[in-house]
Amino acid sequence: MTMASNENLNGRFNVLVADDDKEIAHAVEIYMKTEGYNVFKAYDGFQALEIAEKEDIHLIIMDIMMPKIDGIQATLKIREIKNIPIIMLSAKSEDYDKIRGLNIGADDYITKPFNPLELIARVRSQLRRYTNLGSISGDVSDTKGIYRTGGLVVDDDQKTVTLDGELIAMTPREFGIIKLLTKSAGRVFSIEQIYEEVWNEVAYNPENTVAVHIRRIREKIEIEPKNPKYLKVVWGIGYKIEKLQ
Repeated sequence: MTMASNENLNGRFNVLVADDDKEIAHAVEIYMKTEGYNVFKAYDGFQALEIAEKEDIHLIIMDIMMPKIDGIQATLKIREIKNIPIIMLSAKSEDYDKIRGLNIGADDYITKPFNPLELIARVRSQLRRYTNLGSISGDVSDTKGIYRTGGLVVDDDQKTVTLDGELIAMTPREFGIIKLLTKSAGRVFSIEQIYEEVWNEVAYNPENTVAVHIRRIREKIEIEPKNPKYLKVVWGIGYKIEKLQ
């Protein structure tokens, strides 16, 4: 494939680069434009949120340490409205920062200083996965009404859940929860959000009710419910279904 055809192919992708270090943001912009991507830049968390809300962004490269609101909080807020790949940047190398970023919904993590070729490779990988999952328009289903992550498949038309091809019996409430989470795999939902979406009423002390249903779902879909592969708790925030290939 020639460089020209590569740019024509990649030109449909909009990449948001969010970093308060303008030199780094400019350098990343050059790398992305070399690949043919359209680039938007933000220098703080608020700008990143505004651009993510207004523009059709397909991938975000998000620095953790930014003014106004940091990359962690910006990612949490973006996950409430969009399920797009987010690659986190940080000057820190501690495992805590990596785990924290991935737990709140980031898809990948790279430490500064980074090799430009490695960053490009990770961006390509995330966009490839994103488009293969049928998410370029914001929908994570690869067939209308069917939502997949790993071996877990939720069919909204048939109202069925299968795990590695095996049918899993679900109550209507359990199905509503797993559909909500799997449809936006990777996104963290608060207990209140889950209750209001599934029960269709204002949440009033919903913690115990949601927790009981989450525990039952885990017992049905997890080999080790105490060490879940799919249905994860994000402490102090809520729950999510892990986004798996």
